[in-house]
Amino acid sequence: MKLNLQLFVLVLGFSGIMQAQGPQQLAETPKHGEWVDFKRDNGSVLKALVVHPESGEPSKAVIIVHENLGLNQWIKDFSEMVANQGFVVIAPDLISNSVEGLERTTDFENGDKVREAIYALDQEQVTKDLDLVFQYIMNDPTTNGKISVVGFGWGGTQSFNYAAQNPNLESVMVYYGTAPKDVTSLRNIKSPIYGFYGAADDRVNGTIPDTEKAMKEYGNHYSFDIYEGAGHAFMSRGAEEAYGPNTMACEKSWKKLITLLK
Repeated sequence: MKLNLQLFVLVLGFSGIMQAQGPQQLAETPKHGEWVDFKRDNGSVLKALVVHPESGEPSKAVIIVHENLGLNQWIKDFSEMVANQGFVVIAPDLISNSVEGLERTTDFENGDKVREAIYALDQEQVTKDLDLVFQYIMNDPTTNGKISVVGFGWGGTQSFNYAAQNPNLESVMVYYGTAPKDVTSLRNIKSPIYGFYGAADDRVNGTIPDTEKAMKEYGNHYSFDIYEGAGHAFMSRGAEEAYGPNTMACEKSWKKLITLLK
């Protein structure tokens, strides 16, 4: 199958970006990117990656919420890919400085330690962190005030949660994440929710019928695609594996994601 350039980058796990631009350049910050610090009310510092597009015109903005592996290289590369489509991107590292002495996800010993820190996060604090980055990007003169959220796995769930807390989002893209357990909170959602799911992801997909029912009852937009043969985390997995169901889901959902964001 002949792949276009964007898919080619996805299939190679974004490694093509690193090879073309040099590992040092992307080791800490993607091209056109910078780290921004936010002081939390508990005194710690939230770090977020901001990546700007080439365009000098005010652009739509996208908040990217990482999965349970934190703000790793895959999220950095994905942030740059979205920015290359003309969006201002901000990706908070939600476990930054949540453990003493560990400033960013990349400072953790291994993935198990990252997941441990993520699942120890206080839900209220996660919402406050997302509020900090939302307010920052809303007031950034390079944006036009239209802000969407894209989240993966754990981050997809957080994106759905945040939609129930912030009525000012333009749209919310939930990749293989679940809705809030308290379905009554869905009545507060004012933004359209778009879901991206793998057919082989039974745990997450088992929650879809109740979510769909509740969103319909509250008159909220909720539509989704389920990709045949794909599993959980098909975006990152599909970018690393040999061409197969996860990669096909990666390709199709990327095209739809950019179309929806635009």
